[in-house]
Amino acid sequence: MSKMYAAVLEEYGRFNWKKVEQPKISGNEVLIRVAYAGICGSDQHIFKGEFHPRTTVPFIPGHEFAGVIVATGSKVTSFSTGDHVAVDPIIWCGKCPACLRKHYPACSSLKLLGVDVNGGFGEFINVPEHMLYKVDNSIPLQHAALVEVLSIGFHACRRANVQKDDTVVIWGAGKVGQSILQAVRTKTTNTVIMVDILDKRLELAKNHYTDIFTINARKENPVDKVKEITGGNGTDIAFEAVGHHTEIEGRVNPVRSCIQSIRGAGTVCVLGLGDEPLPLLLKELIWKEAKIVASRVSHGEFSETIENLEKGTLKPDALVTDVLTPDKIQHAFGILEAEPENHLKILLSYVG
Repeated sequence: MSKMYAAVLEEYGRFNWKKVEQPKISGNEVLIRVAYAGICGSDQHIFKGEFHPRTTVPFIPGHEFAGVIVATGSKVTSFSTGDHVAVDPIIWCGKCPACLRKHYPACSSLKLLGVDVNGGFGEFINVPEHMLYKVDNSIPLQHAALVEVLSIGFHACRRANVQKDDTVVIWGAGKVGQSILQAVRTKTTNTVIMVDILDKRLELAKNHYTDIFTINARKENPVDKVKEITGGNGTDIAFEAVGHHTEIEGRVNPVRSCIQSIRGAGTVCVLGLGDEPLPLLLKELIWKEAKIVASRVSHGEFSETIENLEKGTLKPDALVTDVLTPDKIQHAFGILEAEPENHLKILLSYVG
């Protein structure tokens, strides 16, 4: 039996970089040599045991990754050895009411590679052919590993129906918020505003998108500032990508802030996976005859993301603050928790 190294979450809060059995492939699967894998906010929750009992230990996390095909099963028809691929980690049942309507992100028993089953924090992974997206060799594999998180941004734009010339505010300048920003900027050149409480994350966005406005919600009332920037109108769309939020005296929670920040008949799109109940004043939504929608993972937007990477309309390096070898994974999770203002997206490099 062939062996490989993998970052195994032995118990919540403790990774072990160790030898494990290399996965075998069936007829419809390929074997991928992982090149880069990204650490997601969901991985941080898994690490701390906050997805228990959904995720059990020991197992190999990692749902944002890309690599090179090194073997193909006998039934694989569209991919070959040597292909560079990004992997859509979503596993849907195909039988529930949402799946029967082909709305797979709403599957009642949705699973993901690296969350519910072993994922990409190992040297190799076996993946069914239908989960693969071919990436042109001109795109660095480091960027290909970001296709999953960038696709979350494109899916959110689709859910919110972002149109040409829309004005947008994004609450949360973390991994998801920055991905939304990148997707939004392929669709509108109009006013875009980012809100956060960490100056360094706002600066990271501003350094790569110099035409956006940034607001630190600790230093000024973000709703008032959004209204000021938009001439009193509010934005067409507000995205909430904060999740677990920090309560600030004199400020309402991020979702309610989004509702207060949009124009009449605007749209709020919520992505943040916070566990706290949020007080909302629904008449603020009703008075505007606005709508609130949710966005979860992605729904086939990998193709759009890859196309934009090929055209050069995205700035994937803006998401990455650190590239570490996978044996440093325990350290990586430690600094993400201890120093969120200094670290955004950490990539694990299996290259070399």
